[in-house]
Amino acid sequence: MNSKNTERLESVVIRFAGDSGDGMQLTGSQFTNTTALQGNDIATFPDFPAEIRAPAGTLAGVSGFQLHFSSNDIRTPGDTPGVLVAMNPAALKRNIGDLKMGGMLIVNTDKFSDRDLAKAEYAVNPLEDESLNDYQVVKVPLSSLSKGAVKPYGLSAKESDRCKNFFALGMTYWIFSRNMDSTKNWIKSKFQSPYQEANLAALEAGWSFADTLEILHSAYEVPAAQL
Repeated sequence: MNSKNTERLESVVIRFAGDSGDGMQLTGSQFTNTTALQGNDIATFPDFPAEIRAPAGTLAGVSGFQLHFSSNDIRTPGDTPGVLVAMNPAALKRNIGDLKMGGMLIVNTDKFSDRDLAKAEYAVNPLEDESLNDYQVVKVPLSSLSKGAVKPYGLSAKESDRCKNFFALGMTYWIFSRNMDSTKNWIKSKFQSPYQEANLAALEAGWSFADTLEILHSAYEVPAAQL
């Protein structure tokens, strides 16, 4: 149960964006499946990178998944997302121009090192200048929080980092009052130990972290569509 107020919305457009290895298609698909089970009308737009994988962290390697869900009948995946989840600087640079003014930007601050910024062709850190003042920026050390959540399961650093998409998914499930049961069941059917327990832990940790963020004054709810 949410510990904060819940506001009702008619529709939401959310976009997940990250490196081609960050699992954005999986994250978007799970959010879509969960949303369909909750009765919303949906339209999706997966954005795949080139088949020849670009170097990690570069603009050419960005992958995305956009979902429009509503309590009414909808026909398109939406033009301007109201929420953008950016897993690295390249994802931010490729997608920030589409985010509507005043929209929510959830950004993984752990991936904004000087090296990451250079790969994305940023001269200065956009999280430290005033270029994002028109948005509701939610800065999250997503990678390190996810690694902390899965530490008991003995994964390598690389394996632990792969769980961060489930942490991000857990956060968005809290923000939009999504039920996590279908994703938990999918994880249990898809992964073996210790990856099963680690991904479940990352998902739960993302949910719990969003519940504690003071910047998120409320969660949101999009009622089921009456079609």
